[in-house]
Amino acid sequence: MGSILRSNGSLNVKKIAIIGAGPSGLAAARFLLAERAFDTIDVYEQQSEVGGVWYYHPNVTGRITVPQTTPHGPPELPIWPKDGKAPLFSNPMYDHLNTNIPHGLMGFSDLEFPPESLLFPTRQDVQSYLVKYSQEIRHLIKFSTQVKNIVQSPRASEPQWELTAKSTITDEEERKDYDAIVVANGHYSVPFIPSVLGVEAFNAAYPSVITHSKVYRAPEPFTNKKVIVVGSAASGLDIGTQISQVSKKPMLNSVRTSSPLKFGQENKEEVPPIAEYIVEDRAVRFEDGRVEKDIDAIIYCTGYLYSYPFFEELDPTLVTTGRRVRGLYKQLFNITHPTLAFTALSQKIIPFPLSEGQGTAIAKVWSGKLDLPTKVEMESWEEERIAELGDGTAFHVLGYPKDAEYVNELHDWVQSAGDGFAKEPAYWAEKQLWMRENYAEIRKKFVDTGCEAKTMAELGFEYKKRND
Repeated sequence: MGSILRSNGSLNVKKIAIIGAGPSGLAAARFLLAERAFDTIDVYEQQSEVGGVWYYHPNVTGRITVPQTTPHGPPELPIWPKDGKAPLFSNPMYDHLNTNIPHGLMGFSDLEFPPESLLFPTRQDVQSYLVKYSQEIRHLIKFSTQVKNIVQSPRASEPQWELTAKSTITDEEERKDYDAIVVANGHYSVPFIPSVLGVEAFNAAYPSVITHSKVYRAPEPFTNKKVIVVGSAASGLDIGTQISQVSKKPMLNSVRTSSPLKFGQENKEEVPPIAEYIVEDRAVRFEDGRVEKDIDAIIYCTGYLYSYPFFEELDPTLVTTGRRVRGLYKQLFNITHPTLAFTALSQKIIPFPLSEGQGTAIAKVWSGKLDLPTKVEMESWEEERIAELGDGTAFHVLGYPKDAEYVNELHDWVQSAGDGFAKEPAYWAEKQLWMRENYAEIRKKFVDTGCEAKTMAELGFEYKKRND
């Protein structure tokens, strides 16, 4: 059963729940609040502070399963730190991290990073920035509260969502009905570790050798060890560079496709994907037949599976393999249930400004000021994207210039409602497009010069307005 529409075709939404107080959940809350069209906006956050992946805990790593190929399972278990007042949840943040996006492009449009921030801010600066960004909506947030289950309410006269949540401190449960749900819990909870020949027996024999970037915190434990890092996307590149400085040389970087970005290559050697694990000699065989023995550590930087343990009863199902979220229009609205919205699912994007556009689109549609297309038209949009990119992770991969086009498309779509912006989202003009196109080269120069620059000019980059 889908969501009920008013006679004029708009959605009847007054009570909204947001799952997650990371960057996209905070943006959704601020734009929904600004619309002044809703009676209730509740934000459920299982951690004790905002920030999502940016909320760092050095000694909370959780456990991983090897291999990990299914997105289905119960909600993540909380971890009580010693002498802690509230439990914590593992996330993929690590000790020494700078963003891979310059703050002039990364930030929300209505809050600049402090002038003392590095050009590519530290994780500490980003977390402080998000705490500041949350100030006007903190009263909406239910901290240390984990969403356990969401079903269509059996009590309501019209279809609503019954949300069950549990305090991670007291274990007290609550049930509450909502007209609409924003799912902003991110996609960095369930690591993807592929099933490779012999991996289960190898992991049983050497249970501490295979790990995932989610539980990486610092390079020091890998000092003088023989290490393989699997993957060369952002986390594989950064974590591999850190580890390669202290591990045995060269650190082996197992990749299917060579990364166009090269950091710390003097300490690394690219090798093919792992084809087999061999218990004898603690070895692996690569796809080219090469065998490496006496491996001390293997870190998979292979991404995550989309997972929604609180939506296991939803029909149609949201995830099957976990490689993409099914049944979405514009990467945002559930086609069957348009009172469900999913934020920041896309990959290879600039997430903060993109979340602004999504937040204002949700606010306009759910307030009845902007109409969605027909279900048939929305299904056609999804089918066309599958035909173009396939039915896997590539469905959510944007990259440049598609992410820029999406940010501006959301802005213009909302503007077409005709009643103006209650709160205007990001729009990328020429300077932002220039930064987006060149940020990888800028970051390489930032790393090569010691990660100390605060401006692009210090690195020899300067935006010059084009003369049309």
